[in-house]
Amino acid sequence: MSTPHPQPIIEHVGEPHCRRFSEQRWSIDNIIQANGIDWDQARSFYLQAPCGIESLADFAAIRQRVKKMADIGPAFEATARRREQRARLAEEADELITARDNYFMAAVHWGASQWTFDENNEQNIFLNQKKRACYANYARLADHRVEPVWIPFKDTALPAWYHLPPDYVDGQKVPAVVSIPGMDSFKECGVALYGDRWLNRGIAVLAVDGPGQYESPLLGIRVSMENWVAAAPALYNWLSTRPEIDGDKIGVVGASFGSFFGTIVVANEPRFRAAAVSATCLEPGCHTIFEEASPTFKKRFMWMAGYTDEAKFDQFVKTLTWEGHVERIKCAYLCFAGEAEELSPLKYTEQLFAQLKAPKRLVVYQDARHGLSGVPSVALGPSPPVLAADWMMARLAGKPFPSERWYVTGTGQVNKTAY
Repeated sequence: MSTPHPQPIIEHVGEPHCRRFSEQRWSIDNIIQANGIDWDQARSFYLQAPCGIESLADFAAIRQRVKKMADIGPAFEATARRREQRARLAEEADELITARDNYFMAAVHWGASQWTFDENNEQNIFLNQKKRACYANYARLADHRVEPVWIPFKDTALPAWYHLPPDYVDGQKVPAVVSIPGMDSFKECGVALYGDRWLNRGIAVLAVDGPGQYESPLLGIRVSMENWVAAAPALYNWLSTRPEIDGDKIGVVGASFGSFFGTIVVANEPRFRAAAVSATCLEPGCHTIFEEASPTFKKRFMWMAGYTDEAKFDQFVKTLTWEGHVERIKCAYLCFAGEAEELSPLKYTEQLFAQLKAPKRLVVYQDARHGLSGVPSVALGPSPPVLAADWMMARLAGKPFPSERWYVTGTGQVNKTAY
């Protein structure tokens, strides 16, 4: 029996009331005017990454167009409409690879156009439906098997896309990872259009919007510790019962706030074999990201958690911690962090590693900030996505590794010390 698909819910409660966002809106627009769309993080670059070379012009044009926050949604929506139209025309002409690629890019642009909508209104739901429709068309034409799936969760279901490697043969049992995006990303970015690092290594991917992430709040599924604890066995159980998946070889990957969510998942489901997280959001209580960084982060997360009242949200965020959870982690754990991490200071990641008793590796990049990009240590040292994929492949194969702290210098040299 298939899992019923939950439907989006329109909520007439308005946007979250975030004091700093309201008071500093003029400043945010001036900062965007001066620094562009990537003022708070390398958003346009991580959205571009899965889309491939053809999308370079799209994102270059969007960076030029965005001069204030109100420009972001329309810039991505216009690009999404153009890509979707190109896909339809290509499909009508039986140019199916061109159609496939353009449906994928359109889905990512539709998803990106949702970012400034921090409420369950008609426009956000419309954009989400366009994103899903374009991605479904991509899945229909993809060079590998892609399925829209719904993960049974309490009395509802989590939205996800399930990918099998291109060379998958019926009857095989392959390893898999659960891919958890960050606060401002979404499951449709979880697998690259070309050269995906997981699929190329024969690893299946369950790309999910977990509780509170992107599509899930539209379905009434919000961020909470209780929900993420409950999501852990739900995600594992769904994957492990798939006939294509080796239940003894399932890992978790998470980026940005997905680093926190992924940590909670493996702490509360011991059957996961490994976790690889990056761009850390591991500060208990999340003070830095919500009170010192761009106020867009706090306003966005208030919607993700279902709060419009800031005082109530401030009490809620105190519950967001790995403390009392990380001690239960048994699987191998890999973490990439920037030495100059501005959203979750490195000392909190160090504290987590001090409590973590499982086999572990912390890779710190000299001078790197949250996005782990744009500095010599990242450019010249081990590539975080590549290292994560190779490390995960080895862990799912059962290979041991030493517990170490790696420090990657500006020359790319890796200095290793034992834990």
